[in-house]
Amino acid sequence: MSGLLIIGASYAGVQAALAARDDGYAAPIRIVADETALPYQRPPLSKAFLLGTASEDSLILRDDKFFRDRGIDLVLGHAATAIDRHAHTIALANGDRLPFDKLIIATGSRARRLDVPGADLPGVLTLRTLSDAHHLKAELGALSRLVVIGGGFIGLEVAASASKLGKSAVVIEAAPRLLGRAVSPAVSQALLDLHRRHGVDIHLDDSVARIERSASGTLVVTCTSGTRLEGDRVLVGVGGVPNAELAAAAGLPCGNGIVVDEHGRTADPDIYAAGDCSDHHNAFIGRRIRLESVQHAQDQGKTVGSAIAGRPAPYASVPRFWSDQYDAKLQIVGLSDGADLHVIRGRPADGAFSVLAYRDKRLVAVDSINRPGEQLLARRLIAAGVSPTPAQAADPAFDLKALLAGPAAEGARA
Repeated sequence: MSGLLIIGASYAGVQAALAARDDGYAAPIRIVADETALPYQRPPLSKAFLLGTASEDSLILRDDKFFRDRGIDLVLGHAATAIDRHAHTIALANGDRLPFDKLIIATGSRARRLDVPGADLPGVLTLRTLSDAHHLKAELGALSRLVVIGGGFIGLEVAASASKLGKSAVVIEAAPRLLGRAVSPAVSQALLDLHRRHGVDIHLDDSVARIERSASGTLVVTCTSGTRLEGDRVLVGVGGVPNAELAAAAGLPCGNGIVVDEHGRTADPDIYAAGDCSDHHNAFIGRRIRLESVQHAQDQGKTVGSAIAGRPAPYASVPRFWSDQYDAKLQIVGLSDGADLHVIRGRPADGAFSVLAYRDKRLVAVDSINRPGEQLLARRLIAAGVSPTPAQAADPAFDLKALLAGPAAEGARA
């Protein structure tokens, strides 16, 4: 059975399969994955699942019947080990070989490991998979203090969950502010204040030199500043590494991920890649980039599936990200790389505000905390290429929606 073969039951892999089928691809479709669980949601792993408000069953994207009804075969619990481009087959760890006419690599990313002494000690954990989440959840139940290395999305979400469970948490971040590459300084400060109000001890502009086991059995993290922080467990959240090894071993060009064109196609016309593992050119910042977000994975997966079904359309979605921490819903639209002006709309002290980021007088990103309506509007503005003036952005009485019906919007659409 040839047809479409997808490596990875990720958001990108599942969406690619559904898009291909919905757009008329009639040949067999198979999704191969190393995990035994049905395709599942990953964002709740660091939040609702750890807190016990979401069960494993509630994380499942679709049940078996859904895939069967669409003629999509799931091959779970079998890791792909090699791609033979000439024979149009992949090898599995159990020795089987599966043929394909078209192949999609949707292998996602894995947690980046710390390259310091002691990083491999028992009790030094990461969070990327459902199995990781089960392990961390069990560990959180017994510990009293958690040391989190990394003030990114995963690190902050786990710190917030630990705090809500009544645990003591400390965060070590190497950069001078939280989420420094993702959000504006005002949002970084708001998150810092939020975590400190909940009792989380945050150390900025400091990195880890080593991790050791104390005589009492706890873990001691020594920072380059000389600060020593002790905890029952350590959670490492320092970013992700694309799972591009299969592609690289098959001779496909890889940069920060698997290099693809605007349709998700690799250098081999029969092989595509989508999601966290793909390195694509992003029209909004004018350079190649690798994105890790559910929205990107779904949108690029749809692009790839549609292209394989014979309905190609360039990938051009506006990037979006989100994070829930305590009672704060952080939402981001666009990419603020190289922003030279930030305008605050609303009052950070009220716990609900947005920051509009500009580059060369053009609106390129909007960060919002507890302003979902403004995020919806920001998506439309950025997608339409419409930029409010800084004065308009800063004026809470100014109706930004009116700009979408004005001459600027018409000109942007032309």
